[in-house]
Amino acid sequence: MFTAHSTDISPLVLNPDTFREELVRAAHWAADYLQALPSSPVTTPMPDEHRRALSTPALSDDGKPASTFLDFVSSEIAPYSGGNGHPAFFAWITTPPAPTGIIAHLLGATLNASCGYGENALVELERGAVRALAELAGLPAGTGGVLTSGGSMANLLCLAAARTWFLRGRGAVDGEAYDEAHARLVCYQSAETHMSVSKSARTIGMPSSRVRAVPTTSDQRMDVVALRAAVDADVAAGLLPFCVVSSLGTTSTGAVDPIAEITAVCREFGMWHHGDGAYGGLGAAHPALAPHYEGVGQLDSLTIDPHKTLNTPIACGAALVTKPARLQEAFTVEASYLEGNDDWPWLSDYTVELTRPGDRALAVHAVLHHLGRQGVTALIDGYLRHTEHLRRLVDEEPELELAAAGPWSITCLRYRPAGYDGDLDDLTARIAAEVQRRGAAFLATVRVHGELALRVSICGHRTTKADVETLVAEILDVGRGYVSRISARRRVSLR
Repeated sequence: MFTAHSTDISPLVLNPDTFREELVRAAHWAADYLQALPSSPVTTPMPDEHRRALSTPALSDDGKPASTFLDFVSSEIAPYSGGNGHPAFFAWITTPPAPTGIIAHLLGATLNASCGYGENALVELERGAVRALAELAGLPAGTGGVLTSGGSMANLLCLAAARTWFLRGRGAVDGEAYDEAHARLVCYQSAETHMSVSKSARTIGMPSSRVRAVPTTSDQRMDVVALRAAVDADVAAGLLPFCVVSSLGTTSTGAVDPIAEITAVCREFGMWHHGDGAYGGLGAAHPALAPHYEGVGQLDSLTIDPHKTLNTPIACGAALVTKPARLQEAFTVEASYLEGNDDWPWLSDYTVELTRPGDRALAVHAVLHHLGRQGVTALIDGYLRHTEHLRRLVDEEPELELAAAGPWSITCLRYRPAGYDGDLDDLTARIAAEVQRRGAAFLATVRVHGELALRVSICGHRTTKADVETLVAEILDVGRGYVSRISARRRVSLR
């Protein structure tokens, strides 16, 4: 049958010289883009008409030359990329890409091997990357798992493994026994736990009413006394507590839950202890943070996001399980067209994904190979050093106050000028919005003990002391300007 492209050459094929030229152009563009970022605004607001244009299909009949694609990215995408590559981006824990990780993604896409099935070197590299992360995190030898798209998927995998392990232990893996037991399962998390845990529980079929939010102490850590009381009450009511999720570096304040104490409760009641360390899971690798991770090796599972602390490019998380066979029990499904190796199980047996990108393994390996153990410590040390400088600036400024300051590199603060009697939550929200709009720095807000605070996350390898000082100057300038305008309006109204 004749078509418009009836030829032996696929329309996807590029002339080798053209392909090489576009790769070189893209490489130069990437290097120039990253080099220019510090002198550019952190973010640029996206016009509504541009949103509509990008979200509207625009396929031409004949296609366009490959040489036009880089120009499209440069003019239409890069100016509105979100800002997290900028050294003065202090909002969410979304970090700039490590240069070696960028290279790894290009090479991974070129190899285009799946790390889900079949046998290839990237599968084994992923096993090694997982074990390296587990060792840095302080987990025992024999820990295994898989790389994932991020912390949300890693939490889902670990929660599903916990459920399967628990029900298998009760002989309730199917049928009426499964239905009866599953209907009584209860999971526990602190009030500060990342929302992905609740999402994961919902995904495995648990209603929100059986995901308990345990109160926190004044330092934003899970209250173990309250946890024990909640478990006792549920057992007395005939329910089945099966898992506790602790936070190893909360998104809001960077707090680390008391790992060893929570594990003791889990062992007493026969529960699985999962640590959500998407942000802070590598804390045991740094001497200043390690005391907060006492007992981390006793966890049943742990989530880590290399695209956070290690700055590997998005998207890369890790689900680590101290007894990896428990992941296999939860996810292995036999199929005649997929016959794995019993000695070297396919990684699809540990997760819901069958086709899995190999660039995750390459990126983690590339960054760890580049850093080494001392480099990982030094990377985290940089975050903590800049955080200490920020907190010192806040302490020295009478108009600023610390709202929360955990062991990690998240700082919550407020602008609180003397004599101001207006709505402080409104003032905080206005300061954040105006700082974001001006573009010299970018931060977020969060509620701490019921009050809105400015939230500053330092987790990027490109951030400098000067960027921190710029942020503080912006907060003060915007805050003082707003309060001055309010005061001037009041004086006018009183005349």
